[in-house]
Amino acid sequence: MEALIPVINKLQDVFNTVGTDSIQLPQIVVIGTQSSGKSSVLESLVGRDFLPRGTGIVTRRPLVLQLVHVNSEEKKRPSEDEEHAHVEEWGKFLHTKNKIYTDFDEIRQEIENETDRVTGTNKGIIDDAIHLKIYSPKVLNLTLVDLPGITKVPVGDQPPDIEVQIREMCLKYIANPNSIILAVTSANTDMATSEALKFAKEVDPDGRRTLAVITKLDLMDAGTDAHDVLMGRVIPVKLGIIGVVNRSQMDINKRKPIEEAIKDEAAFMQRKYPSLASRNGTSHLARTLNRLLMHHIRDCLPDLKTRINVMASQFQQLLNSFGEPVDDKGTTLLQIITKFAAQYCNTIEGTARNIETTELCGGARICYIFHETFGRTLDSIEPLGGLSQLDILTAIRNATGPRPALFVPEVSFELLVKKQIRRLEEPSLRCVELVHEEMQRIINHCGTQELLRFPRLHDRTVEVVTNLLRKRLPVTNSMVENIVQIELAYVNTKHPDFADASLVSALVNSKEELRKQQRNRSVGPGDHGFHSVQAAENKPAKQEVAVGKSMLENLWVSPATPISRKLSPREQRDCEVIERLIKSYFLIVRKNIQDSVPKAIMHFLVNFVKDNLQSELVSQLYKTDFFSDLLQESDQIGTRRKEAAEMLKALQKAGHIISEIRETHVW
Repeated sequence: MEALIPVINKLQDVFNTVGTDSIQLPQIVVIGTQSSGKSSVLESLVGRDFLPRGTGIVTRRPLVLQLVHVNSEEKKRPSEDEEHAHVEEWGKFLHTKNKIYTDFDEIRQEIENETDRVTGTNKGIIDDAIHLKIYSPKVLNLTLVDLPGITKVPVGDQPPDIEVQIREMCLKYIANPNSIILAVTSANTDMATSEALKFAKEVDPDGRRTLAVITKLDLMDAGTDAHDVLMGRVIPVKLGIIGVVNRSQMDINKRKPIEEAIKDEAAFMQRKYPSLASRNGTSHLARTLNRLLMHHIRDCLPDLKTRINVMASQFQQLLNSFGEPVDDKGTTLLQIITKFAAQYCNTIEGTARNIETTELCGGARICYIFHETFGRTLDSIEPLGGLSQLDILTAIRNATGPRPALFVPEVSFELLVKKQIRRLEEPSLRCVELVHEEMQRIINHCGTQELLRFPRLHDRTVEVVTNLLRKRLPVTNSMVENIVQIELAYVNTKHPDFADASLVSALVNSKEELRKQQRNRSVGPGDHGFHSVQAAENKPAKQEVAVGKSMLENLWVSPATPISRKLSPREQRDCEVIERLIKSYFLIVRKNIQDSVPKAIMHFLVNFVKDNLQSELVSQLYKTDFFSDLLQESDQIGTRRKEAAEMLKALQKAGHIISEIRETHVW
């Protein structure tokens, strides 16, 4: 069991080198109000004067104090300091490395100097601990943390929120489940209002790891004593309540030795509390703390081992993710380029290892653009959209010249249908733009850890891919424009899906005749008129009209924008014929473009980039003169790798220290 506290001290030393709070080691945290006697308790445990004294907040930084017991016959190694080779008590600070302090007044002065160096002289506090080791044959192995005294009101040039700062600092340390809370309260105050016990209860409501220390027993009012308090009848604390008698301010000023003060304390206890003398006093407190800390370490050790092993595994993975220092730059560069190109292509193909689950990306997004965005946009373009009856009638009249036409002129149809087909060009070019943007965005999904490790290589890779996409954009746009121009170049009225003009004309004439008959027929009550019209419509005069009706039944369209005057029957019929022909042919062209544009984009943009990406990256980047510049690691990655390596080394060393503890030492 005695070996456990030195082990924790070794672990503390290991983790101090990397400055981590990730591992919460077992330790004793001392809290109390200002002037409650915290410093005197700590000095009594050490047996030497070494802490700063004064008014107000004297302790302005946490002090992590490791007491290391050495046998009285032990000597420091001469190699450390020949001048003080026979000194039995000495101290060492973490921030002064291997410097040895044999004068405890110098230790006090160094604590003050180091405090002022970090916190300044305005009585403010800071959570940056000072680490001090004291070696002595008079101490028991202990690890204690001394915190600033709890205060309520800022004094002098103290910060206005000093109370909140101290509270947060205290709670941070005592909230550590592996800590023992040493709550110091003076006997001449009301225990029920003890700030130290109040803080302790917030994080340890059951009191399982709280030990109360009652100071200044000799300063209680005449006629009163602390018998009930020391017996736990006022405030029950599971780890116990221990009373001590500190040196008075006069004793401190006169430099009364602590050994004499402890003897006087024992005499006072025998005189004032004879039945409780063996259970109180500084010596009993030291032994109790040593015993509690050892048992606490024993209980915490299994979880501590697990925590260290888990963190070592995590930091090993983190270190691996940063990669090893580059030896063969050419091979490394080629591997990164190849991996990036493969990941880019896999993202398009949908075979990437890490598939996005929050949004569409890569090939899936391109598919959505083709069949949802582009497809819906084309479907929303009406065949006669933006075309009025006046436009149609004007086109018909312009195509006939000075002579009235016997039939609907074909030129007017071509003129109008081409005007409608041109409306398909803009959404087609927009489709190219959307696919280009998505292929640019894919670059961000392919930022491998190796590539991010080298910021200049990452920037150059993005630049090369962006330039390749930019070069393919005009070619693809030109092809899409040509697809539309091809449709405009030749209006194929013999297309198998196009309605025959003569059939359309006959069908329109048939409808016109039916409307005339309807106007001349008187319609009786009920639905007879409707049924008679239906019968007439279903009995055309010509067999060709019956065939044409079945072909053209999907060509009925809403009337175009009407003109201000009423059209003649002939004009109405001609407009209707042109409208139906435009719709028939427009639907054919729209279907062709909806099929051809995605194919053109895939061939001229997507597949071309996929097939030529790696060769383009190699030709632009794989040059000997660029190796050093491209593979220059970012400062952030280098710093993080160094920190991760140091932390991993500390964890491995900590694991080795714990593994040396045999079960016999623990139990």
